[in-house]
Amino acid sequence: MRTKLRMASLSIATVMTAVLPALSAETAQDFVTKAAIGGMFEVQSSKVAQDKLQDPTLKDFAQRMISDHGTANAKLESIAGEQKLQVPADLDAAHKSDVDKLQSAAAPVDAPYADMQRTAHADAVSMFESYAKDGDNSALKSFASETLPTLKMHQEMIGKVAAAAPAPDSSAPAASDADTTNSAAPVPGANSFTEDQAKSAIEKAGYSDVSALTKDDKGIWRGTASKDGKAAPIALDFQGNVVAGKN
Repeated sequence: MRTKLRMASLSIATVMTAVLPALSAETAQDFVTKAAIGGMFEVQSSKVAQDKLQDPTLKDFAQRMISDHGTANAKLESIAGEQKLQVPADLDAAHKSDVDKLQSAAAPVDAPYADMQRTAHADAVSMFESYAKDGDNSALKSFASETLPTLKMHQEMIGKVAAAAPAPDSSAPAASDADTTNSAAPVPGANSFTEDQAKSAIEKAGYSDVSALTKDDKGIWRGTASKDGKAAPIALDFQGNVVAGKN
């Protein structure tokens, strides 16, 4: 009798093991939704950040993200269509907020972009590993397995770029400071400030009557502004340094 009960218990356990899904696995639709949003975020954030990045290596990384994730996104969309699964048309609120932050931020955006990329790739690698192992759709499992090495390579790349990035120069204060103490300012370089943003940055540094702003061939905004009742030449570089008296 005991032997029969033991055999019955083993049979029940075997059935439960066979029918219960692994808790770590995503459903096919969940995976498509999250993978598509993650891929779109990589492309959109990199396109927005690319012209605001200062580190050439990070610029190259952003271009790599646009290319690699653009290809992966197209492949995922094709597989999802074959599997009758829905692909989101746009980012979710959280990812859109991060893209908007990069869009509105003054250059350079190296630090926030690198942080976003490290977080995004850590999440992506974890999800793709889980689905490649325990996913419920064979076509998507293959996609996850094939894409995973590229994601891990990206994760390693952004880790190295971030580790090698120089610390911010404390001698180059933000534009909100009254005057710069950086003797090298204004510093030449690709300047993503628009005219309105340049004017606003100069005004935040304590100047008024900002006028005649033009960006020279070195990427420096130059014009005139007043402070303490005195008009003077004014300059704003890509780092946000505001310099009076140098035109």
